[in-house]
Amino acid sequence: MTGHRGQQRAERRGQQRAERRGQRRQEPNRRVTDGLAVRNVSHGFDDTDVIEDVSLAVERGETVAIIGPSGTGKTTLLRLLSCFHRPDAGTVETDGADVWALSERDRLDVRRRIGMVFQEANLFETTVRRNVSYGQHVRRSWRDRLAQWFSRLRGGDASEAVAESLDLVGLADAGSRPVGSLSGGEAQRVSFARAIAYDPEFLLLDEPTSDLDPRNTAVIEDAIDTARTRGLGVAVATHDMNQAERVADRVAVLLGGRLIEVGPAERVFTNPEDPRARKFIEGELVY
Repeated sequence: MTGHRGQQRAERRGQQRAERRGQRRQEPNRRVTDGLAVRNVSHGFDDTDVIEDVSLAVERGETVAIIGPSGTGKTTLLRLLSCFHRPDAGTVETDGADVWALSERDRLDVRRRIGMVFQEANLFETTVRRNVSYGQHVRRSWRDRLAQWFSRLRGGDASEAVAESLDLVGLADAGSRPVGSLSGGEAQRVSFARAIAYDPEFLLLDEPTSDLDPRNTAVIEDAIDTARTRGLGVAVATHDMNQAERVADRVAVLLGGRLIEVGPAERVFTNPEDPRARKFIEGELVY
């Protein structure tokens, strides 16, 4: 049964990818009202500027790849988008509202709508199922948490969302396994499942496949594609050009803390406008 569902999903993904290539967005920097964005943000640490005057939007239902050499600020940009850091200048916006002008309660509500996956899986020493269900516990109101706790007492330990998330990353039968038994690739897939199990609106991924083999990389990339087709806005920081070209609708090239090019993936990779972006994409050292 699982194999049949997987085949159906693969067929749908193939059709959706073909449709997506014909619908590449042509206005990469337009203002959006239904997405997550940074506007003219700057941020640094210990008097060192890391991000300078950067503007970037992630709409629901698209994948944006942020590419650039190591140390150029990709992780910091994701942390700004996730509302983890307050920018030194500029604004972080969701649906047109300045996140850092909201009350602490409303800002927490925004953060609960954003999932993030880091390079390291950072799983808890318990079962796969409990790891994936963790976000459902901590990102809900106390009333909802109590209702879920009583449901678990009655035997409802594995929610449908947890099961679907594990199935998405090819681990449908791994719920009862201890995380210590997982390979590195499996652990990262569990981390991805945990990030989407509570149904976020945006998903931010920081080099999610940097240490994975081709098989696990393919599973994560397929899951990214599925998240996007479900309507999530996805941002992926990566130095893997091939991966960015495979998964992204738009590509943002970050160099020295500044965005030097943003545009449809096909154009950026075949005909970049900025000569520095062209050199980076062609494999030259530009830093």
